[in-house]
Amino acid sequence: MSRALTGKIALVAGATRGAGRGVAVALGAEGATVYCTGRSTRSRRSEMDRPETIEETAERVTAAGGEGIAVPVDHLDPAQVAELVGRIDKKHGRLDVLVNDIWGGDRLFEFGKTLWEQSLEDGLHMLRLAIDTHAITSHSALPLLIREPGGLVIEMTDGTAEYNAKYRKEVGFFYDLAKSAVIRMALAQSEEIAPYGATALSLTPGWLRSEAMLDNYGVAEENWRDVTEKVPNFAISESPTFVGRAVAALAADPDRARWNGASLSSGGLAQVYGFTDADGSRPDAWRYIVEVVEAGRPSDVTGYR
Repeated sequence: MSRALTGKIALVAGATRGAGRGVAVALGAEGATVYCTGRSTRSRRSEMDRPETIEETAERVTAAGGEGIAVPVDHLDPAQVAELVGRIDKKHGRLDVLVNDIWGGDRLFEFGKTLWEQSLEDGLHMLRLAIDTHAITSHSALPLLIREPGGLVIEMTDGTAEYNAKYRKEVGFFYDLAKSAVIRMALAQSEEIAPYGATALSLTPGWLRSEAMLDNYGVAEENWRDVTEKVPNFAISESPTFVGRAVAALAADPDRARWNGASLSSGGLAQVYGFTDADGSRPDAWRYIVEVVEAGRPSDVTGYR
């Protein structure tokens, strides 16, 4: 079977679960070799203390048709990241796709609290996890990625530049800053790597049915629609497969440079590239949030899925 990314080398930094896992598997489904990094392994859990592991993600990449390679990496440690990039360079001599999806701040932010009401220690740690990790990873990986024209850098975030232009009071100072900073980081990298024929952009999923989100609502991917009886807006949610297919579509697009510096969403890209979620739908969560939720209209996903 011909796969669009056969022979391509990808690094998904933060591939343990959620969007990162969805991205890694989708790249594998198109034939890519995918380095899956994170701190959660079968022998040791990270501070997230969840059961998902990078080994399991790598196995799913291979099962999908690619080659998954699990490498334990703490992306706050420059030495570990440099060793990872050196390993990729030694074995392949190239890096075609870098996806910065490191996060790990789910337990650190507090809804509805002002800056001074939040834990300073937790807030600063969140910024380190969300911003420092991305900078450290790009610092090491970009020299390899720009060695040949056509490289792609994707900074994963939450929300588009348009949506994050206003202060997201409900999630608070540190979370708002973390996710907005990542969008800016993509813009900065786009300027610096464009002369080498490479592209950088930011990408957000919509309302993501991550493993933690499903656990929070007490459902599984198979019966997630049960939640909509109590939370109608959950009907616009998407699986990690959806944003994964967005990344795969971008990586396979020979004209991807048209997106350089852009802030994109999985729902918006689905309209461009024609991919669907695992269930065949095309949820456009951010457009729904603006046009329905924030506009105070009754919950109705008609025209948004």
